Amino acid sequence: MSLSKDLIFLILQFCNEENLTKTAHMLGQETGLFFDIEHFEALVLSGNWDETENYISSFTGVNDNKYSLKMYFEIRKQKFLETLDRQDHRTALDILWKDLKVFAESNEELYREMAQLLTLDDFREYAPLALYGDIICARKRMMKELKVVIESSPQFQGRVKFPELDKARLRRLINQRYLNWQHIQCENPQPEPEIKTLFRDHKCPKPEDQSVKLSEQRPRPSKTIPVAKLAFPQMFSNSSIVTDDMGSATTSKAVQDSGNLYDVSSRGDMNKKVLSTTVAGQNQDASSDLSDDFPNVVARVLNIDHSPTTMDFHPIQQTLLLVGDSFGGIELWNVSSRNCMIWKVKAASYAFLESITEDLHISVNRILWSSDGCFFGVAYSKSIVQLYYYHNNNNHAEKYLEFEAHSGSVNDLAFSKPDNQLFVITCGEDKLVKVWSTVTGAIQYTFEGHGAPVYSLCAHQKEDIHFIFSTSTNGEIKAWLFENSGRPRVSYEAPGHCCMRMLYSADGKRLFSCGTNKDGDSHIVEWDETEGYIARTYLGLSRFSLGVVQFDISSNKYVAAGDSHVIKVWNVNDPQLLTAVDIGGDLPASPYIRFSKQGSLLAVFVDHSRIKILANYCGCFLLQASLDASRYLSDSIRKLASYSLGGPSNTSSTDRIVPQEKTVDNLASMQPHKILGNQSITKVIQVSQCQSLRLPSDVRKYRVWRLMYTHAGNTLLALVADGIHLLWKWSKSGSNLTGQATTKCTPQLWQPRSGVLLTNSLPRSDAGAISPCVALTKNDSYAISASGGAVSIFNITMFKKMKSMMPPIPAATCITCHPSDNNVIAIGMDDSTINVYSVRLDMVTNMLKGHSKRITGLSFSNIRNVLVSSGADSQIVAWDSTNWERKRSTMLQISPDWLPTELSETFIQFHRDEKHFLVVHETQIAIYETTKLECVKQWIIKNLCARISHATFSCDNQWIYVVMKDGVVLILSASDLSPKYEIDPSTFLPSDFSSYVFPLVVAAHPKNPNQFALGLNDGGVVVVEPPESDGRWLTPPQDDDNNDYTK
Repeated sequence: MSLSKDLIFLILQFCNEENLTKTAHMLGQETGLFFDIEHFEALVLSGNWDETENYISSFTGVNDNKYSLKMYFEIRKQKFLETLDRQDHRTALDILWKDLKVFAESNEELYREMAQLLTLDDFREYAPLALYGDIICARKRMMKELKVVIESSPQFQGRVKFPELDKARLRRLINQRYLNWQHIQCENPQPEPEIKTLFRDHKCPKPEDQSVKLSEQRPRPSKTIPVAKLAFPQMFSNSSIVTDDMGSATTSKAVQDSGNLYDVSSRGDMNKKVLSTTVAGQNQDASSDLSDDFPNVVARVLNIDHSPTTMDFHPIQQTLLLVGDSFGGIELWNVSSRNCMIWKVKAASYAFLESITEDLHISVNRILWSSDGCFFGVAYSKSIVQLYYYHNNNNHAEKYLEFEAHSGSVNDLAFSKPDNQLFVITCGEDKLVKVWSTVTGAIQYTFEGHGAPVYSLCAHQKEDIHFIFSTSTNGEIKAWLFENSGRPRVSYEAPGHCCMRMLYSADGKRLFSCGTNKDGDSHIVEWDETEGYIARTYLGLSRFSLGVVQFDISSNKYVAAGDSHVIKVWNVNDPQLLTAVDIGGDLPASPYIRFSKQGSLLAVFVDHSRIKILANYCGCFLLQASLDASRYLSDSIRKLASYSLGGPSNTSSTDRIVPQEKTVDNLASMQPHKILGNQSITKVIQVSQCQSLRLPSDVRKYRVWRLMYTHAGNTLLALVADGIHLLWKWSKSGSNLTGQATTKCTPQLWQPRSGVLLTNSLPRSDAGAISPCVALTKNDSYAISASGGAVSIFNITMFKKMKSMMPPIPAATCITCHPSDNNVIAIGMDDSTINVYSVRLDMVTNMLKGHSKRITGLSFSNIRNVLVSSGADSQIVAWDSTNWERKRSTMLQISPDWLPTELSETFIQFHRDEKHFLVVHETQIAIYETTKLECVKQWIIKNLCARISHATFSCDNQWIYVVMKDGVVLILSASDLSPKYEIDPSTFLPSDFSSYVFPLVVAAHPKNPNQFALGLNDGGVVVVEPPESDGRWLTPPQDDDNNDYTK
């Protein structure tokens, strides 16, 4: 039995390493050999009581001994109390009778006391349970007691501790004993055996041609590598079981003794350094092949402001090159022009740098486009990552996320899209790999296990499996799946313990790596993914590299690396060095290189902060064609610009768009003011010029999705990430006689005594982007809310969830209550419909269809009996709120170069006269007339300005508070939509806050027109008022007839 027991433990270890945790738990239960205390604790803390009892019953019964009796009693008692806390007395009575009756025989008095708890409104009124607290704390206390009981119970002796085993012990035994023994028995043992299955005995095939010359044989790994060595197949299948060691001796003696294999000779205009013909095994036709399709002509030289550190070509527009430099700057170049830097930004603010370190120097470690070219990410040497959205029609990039990703330097980043959700992956000096949402900036996964700083990442996809390779500075290679286990699927050592990068070929079928170890030895290899070993080692890299050698792959044909002041090139199918070029000199010791996606262009760092762009024949044609096209388009666009916002449209009498002549007239009179440097803006540059108060909270949170005041004006409600509702309430006091929201005194964060927060149900992890929403009834008693799951109704005065309504799919995206009837709720859906829900009847009474994309805005007009809706399709529709028929619709007038993002939204808010309503879009603020849906005023952002995040009327409708996506708050005059104030985030955020904290949403006080609140991306809320000396914002000029927008 001893060996059988050992084998079971080996299988348990294997299951855990393969993330087959459910199988491991079932095996442990069935054999009774191992009680997983961590799994048991997870079940207890999650409140999964049925599964908890099922698991523990495999090891002990209720009446086995006093320890078992104690364990079962504590579990069932906690289940009983939680049911009482939910006020579910029927289920509690059932538990008392069925589950707790068994303990009455041993302690009948205790059983009677538990029965009496059913008569209390709150069992905490019973003195022994007064300190019960909330559910989570109670579960943790119980778990501590259970651990003590389990350790004392004889039933669990020897079953709680897992034996100490070497990593991947079962794999090693199979490889070292079974596979090696089979290979020895082969009649024709090969140095690189192909072992594809364990189902049959292995036999090496006979060589087809024993006379093959040594120079023509397929490259083999060093003989010092054990059979079936290394790598990655267990990520995708169970067809083979391999070891966990990557042979550090994979480099052959030929590489170790190679040194510099080339002689210098000049050839043509390139000043190539070509291999001497005396090099053994050299392909004599290689150089002629190289000249045809390898970029070999210096076509451009770019002068960068500071020393470049990283670069990347756009995946689609091949002439666009992103460059990051040693001073934290980012530049976007169109290399088709002789000297065309089309966009530049100093990306990291000094405020941020001062907040994290006394050393203000920061550099860009990595810059990378997403696979579709819509986004790019920037990793910095000081903990932060930035994400930019690229507007390809006007060559403009807009920063939309900045967050602190790691402690210390962020060394690399990558993009991946599992389950159609775009993630950015980062790694850093803190030895961690992290996965972030590109929509919210929220962390999704954290992977730990590296023993040194993580140097590089390589994200890839095989069929529908997405995974990440990470490499550390000590030569560790680990592979991760997008899952919560936090453990690597495989873990190996790089050849020579290199600090290296890994890359896939353009077709995604071949995997390469290149790097340098601390002794200066460099290695570049190709991996065999299917079998999991080094398939090819490329010869010719230096043994004394001064830095980490950088490399890249040209399409699917060439591997190139910057080494020893030259560019070394290999054919991907030949390990021998093909050629080396110096591109006219001025190359550093280990130049950074980057191919365009099609391999027609090659960018290379050279001395004096320059980048040389090399091109092949196709690349030269591409550069010239792009240059000619840009000249032609620049003239054409100027001619067409005056027509871009107007034009004929096919609309019916009920679906009217603003007439062309009306639009042109409006736009002429509504020319937007410049945001920066305009005399009509008063910029608040000192904290003393405005008053602000950050509201207190000890709840862990991030990102405020929605923010609103109650109608009474004494409470702020925030819906934050994870579906949590936070409620701050001001009370009357000596410093606040009215009890209204103010910056002069701090409100109280209201929480229930149980500690259980008001929380929405959340969607599945694969549900994609969500748009949380919340609305308050007019009496301020109820909140109707959703965060991608079911719609919930909460009583916010009692902190109680009243009910859930409507299925979670499709998700609700916006909610509004009828102003005169709290029982009528309009709910916009992700499937483009609007559901009119009657709370009294508990049913959807009407379903409105008219949009083509999800609903983003809803607002009622009680005077005109109309519901106005807006959607992600940029359409505005008016509905009759008595018979729910569609009355009229129109389209927003949007510039054709606007590209929507995944969470692009259009908001609607009625003016107090209800003759007009406010429309808020990423690109504009507009005022529409309610009856005809005509745009009467419009303020459009300029191309180089940040886009709009959110906006709202002040309560007197004289101001419009606008939050821009760069964090700036603008105050516009509602009469003519001219910006009057610009408020920088530094004026309302404490000085100790990092620059990556910025506002996302704004709410206006319902009674004080000069006060507004801001919801921040870190989950905080700030209330802002004018300086105390003024008490109000400068009153905007008024028209004679109370903002008559038609004048």
